[in-house]
Formats: sequence, structure tokens, C-alpha cells
Amino acid sequence: MKLLKFVVGALIAVFATTSLTACATETYDPTAYAAIIDVRTPEEWAEGHLQGAVRMGIADSDFASQLATLDPAKDYYIYCRSGNRAGQAIDYMRSVGFTGELINGGAVANAASQLGLEVVTGE
Repeated sequence: MKLLKFVVGALIAVFATTSLTACATETYDPTAYAAIIDVRTPEEWAEGHLQGAVRMGIADSDFASQLATLDPAKDYYIYCRSGNRAGQAIDYMRSVGFTGELINGGAVANAASQLGLEVVTGE
């Protein structure tokens, strides 16, 4: 039993290390996307968002109509606080016909690092 726990723990550690390393080193060209979309709340946006991003809050009542203004064939980079809401937004976008590349940038800090963009505050 101890050996099994050790092997499982070792596998988890290796997976976590390689996954985090992959995220940390991957970079994207911000000009390759039709828009960089922040799906967080207005309060989260005001605390800090990526320079040049647009806010389309997934919890907003008009989220679907905001997405309808976008070209579904283009590529989009989506981020939030942890990657959870970005993933939900991507799932929804795919379900309504988005066919371009949809990147989940995870948290704002991770997205800033991947895109090389500054985090700015305010409205």
C-alpha cells in the first residue's frame, strides 16, 4: 500500500510540474486574435485587466448578444480569474458556432505573461 501511495504521489508531482512548466513557457502573439476577452465581473475588471482587452462578462445577462457581435470564424483569447469561466465561455462559444481558435488564457496574470501585455486598472 505504501508503494502504491508513493507511485501515485510521484505521478501527480511529475504531472503538476510538467503542466505548470508548459503553461509558464507558452507564449502567444496578441495581434493574432480578433479580440482578447475578459469574462470576469465589472469589479474584477476594475481591479486589473489586460491592456487592450474587452470585457464580456459570462455572468452578464447580455453575454450571448455581446458574443453575437463577434465573427465566429476568427480567433479569440479568453481569460478570467482562474480559467474556469474562460473554459465555460469557450464551451458556450463553440456550442453557438464559433469555429476559430479559442484559447483559454487562465488567470489574468497568466494571460499577461503569455501575451506579454500589461495589466491596467480602472474602467
